[in-house]
Amino acid sequence: MRYKILYIFIIFFVAPFLGLGLAYAQLQPFSLLRMDDLVIKEDTFQEEVDLASGQLRALQESIRETLLTAETSHRLISLIRQDASAELLAYEQQYSYLQELMESSAAQKNASDDMLEYLLANLLGDPIGQTFGKNATIKVYSLEEAGYRGYMAKVRLHNIKALRMVLAGDRVGSKGETTSSAAKRTSAVLAVNAGGFFAHEGGLLPLGITVIDGEVLTFSTYEKDLRFVGFNRQGQLVGGRIETEEQLEELDVLHGSSFLPTLLKDGEKQPIPAAWANTRHPRTLIGHFTNNDLLFVVIDGRREGWSMGVTLEEAQDKLLEFNVRDAYNLDGGGSSTFYYNGKVLNRPSDGKERLVTTNIVIIP
Repeated sequence: MRYKILYIFIIFFVAPFLGLGLAYAQLQPFSLLRMDDLVIKEDTFQEEVDLASGQLRALQESIRETLLTAETSHRLISLIRQDASAELLAYEQQYSYLQELMESSAAQKNASDDMLEYLLANLLGDPIGQTFGKNATIKVYSLEEAGYRGYMAKVRLHNIKALRMVLAGDRVGSKGETTSSAAKRTSAVLAVNAGGFFAHEGGLLPLGITVIDGEVLTFSTYEKDLRFVGFNRQGQLVGGRIETEEQLEELDVLHGSSFLPTLLKDGEKQPIPAAWANTRHPRTLIGHFTNNDLLFVVIDGRREGWSMGVTLEEAQDKLLEFNVRDAYNLDGGGSSTFYYNGKVLNRPSDGKERLVTTNIVIIP
């Protein structure tokens, strides 16, 4: 009985170990793996090393190129900054120089203006009338010389809107209009007659070339002695012999009409046509001073005891005495009319104003 119990004990004690042995024999876990599988082949390893080295070299090259690009960009930015600084310095120097030139020019212009005012005051005395407007400043002087009388206006334009040329009835063909009528209907303070004209089919037509507000309304070059007289869009006096409409475009003409002759060009006397030489008549003259202020002159004539008129040669001398640079003769005789501040100051030779086709008005 004791041996039987011992036998059973031994079986129960050994059974677990036997089970483990049988299980191990069945499964054989290590038999599923081969040592070759646990060892990295030498050629595969070398390939992976080479691939990694190539990638590393590519990365290094990329970093080098990036650094080179960054260095180039830095140098370029430095150069741009240097150029910008140099340009800024040059601009500041140029601006300073231009400012000095402008100040010098302004000072010279002021000095020129002062000289002109002093000259006119000595020659003509104080103005008999002055108008200070936002668009123009007008000073009117009385002319009293041996043998003739008249009036002169010195006009400084502040705005081209102050200056207009007016067609009678605002159309090319008309019965004409007096200078005072043109002035009043345009609210002008100053007005003088302008270009020549001729009778046609019971009406009046302007001679030669007529430009109003930049539009060429008449264009005839048949009369070879005629000279165009007008103003460009900057208010500067322009004129001379015009052969084509392209010339008008080049001069940028805003207003203008025609008559003859040219009296002064760049401060030099121009030849007087033989038919016009040394003859004394009423005159309407236009020009500009050396400081670019405009002048309008009307000389009375054909009136015994008052004024017999002036020759064009005398007019040239007087204009040079006034420091006038360029000047033209406009329609004269009975057409010559000087209107200022609501009335006609001169004495037209017809005893009254003549109907004309064009007038120059100043609206200050």
